[in-house]
Amino acid sequence: MRAAVLTEFATSLHLTDITKPVPGPGQVLVKIAASGVNPLGTKIRAGLASHARTVLPAVLGLDLAGTVEEVGPGATGFSPGDEVYGLSGGVGDLQGSLAQYVAADVRLLAHKPATLTLREAAVLPLAVVTAWEGLVDRAQVGTGHKVLVHGGAGGIGHVAVQIARARGAEVFATASATDAALVRQFGATAIDYATTEVQEYVTAHTGGEGFDIVFDTVGGAVLDDSFAAVRTYTGHVLSALGWGSHSLAPLSFRGATYSGVFTLLPMLTGRGREHHGEILRQAAAMADAGLLKPLLDPRRYTLDTVAQAHAAVEDGSAHAKIVVDIEI
Repeated sequence: MRAAVLTEFATSLHLTDITKPVPGPGQVLVKIAASGVNPLGTKIRAGLASHARTVLPAVLGLDLAGTVEEVGPGATGFSPGDEVYGLSGGVGDLQGSLAQYVAADVRLLAHKPATLTLREAAVLPLAVVTAWEGLVDRAQVGTGHKVLVHGGAGGIGHVAVQIARARGAEVFATASATDAALVRQFGATAIDYATTEVQEYVTAHTGGEGFDIVFDTVGGAVLDDSFAAVRTYTGHVLSALGWGSHSLAPLSFRGATYSGVFTLLPMLTGRGREHHGEILRQAAAMADAGLLKPLLDPRRYTLDTVAQAHAAVEDGSAHAKIVVDIEI
C-alpha cells in the first residue's frame, strides 16, 4: 500500500510503498478514505513534539475516517463495510492515517456519524476527544456554567464551543476580529483578544466574578490569562497546551482548580482507550442530532500533495480543518 513515511525529523514526508497491515487481536483493518491534518502532525514531522514519542520510520496522521475491510481475532463491535472514524495512530509506534490502510485498535474507533461525510468525520476525532476530556470529564460542564474558550475558531476551540453549548452552558470565546462571526455562528459570544484586556471582558461578561470554566486551546501566555479570568473558589481552568512553566499564584489566590488534558496518553500507554471510543460514539450522536458540525477547509489534498496540506496548516492560511483524501 502507499503511505507517507517520515524517516527523519525536520524533513519531508516520503511517499512510498509499504506492507499492507494484517489486523491482529482486537484490531480491524480500515481502508482509509480521509486523514485529518492537525498542527500536532506538522510539529511531529518538524521534530517539535517529543511528547508524541514518535518512533521512526513512521507513518504520520492522527485522525481518520474510512471503511472496515477485515475484522481481527477477538475484535467486536464492527463488521466489514462499516464506516468508522477515530484517533487511532500517528504517535508512539502506532501507524498513522496517511496511508491507504491501517490495522487499528477497535477501542479507539466508533461508527461514523450518519449525517457527516467521511471527509467531515475525519477532522473531528482529536478535537472532539480533547474538548470532551476537558469540558465533560474534568469540568463536568453543564447548565448554569459560564464557559470561556480561548481560540474559539480553532480546530479544538470550535468543537469545544459546540460541546459546551450542547450541554447547556453559556459560552464566550476569544477570537480575532475576522473570526468573530464564525464564533457567533457556533453559538458563542465573541471576544476580540487583540483589543480587549482580560479584566475588561471578565467585568463585562461576569460582573468581575470570573468564568466558571476557562478552556485554553492556545497555550503560552493565554494559559496565564486563563488563571486571571476564572471564578474564585469554584472556577476550573483547563488546558490542552499546558507545556510551559507558569506561575500558579493567580490561580491559587482564587482558590480555583487546574486540569491538564493530554489526549495522547491512552494511545501511548494502552490504558483508557475504551473511553476514546465512547467519546466518539457520543460525539457521533451529537452530530446526528445537529449539535456538532466540523469546520472544513474547501481545498483538496491527496497523498501526492500532503506536503502542501502540511504547509497550509503551518503558514496559517487554513482557517478550517484540512483533509487529505486517501485514494486507493
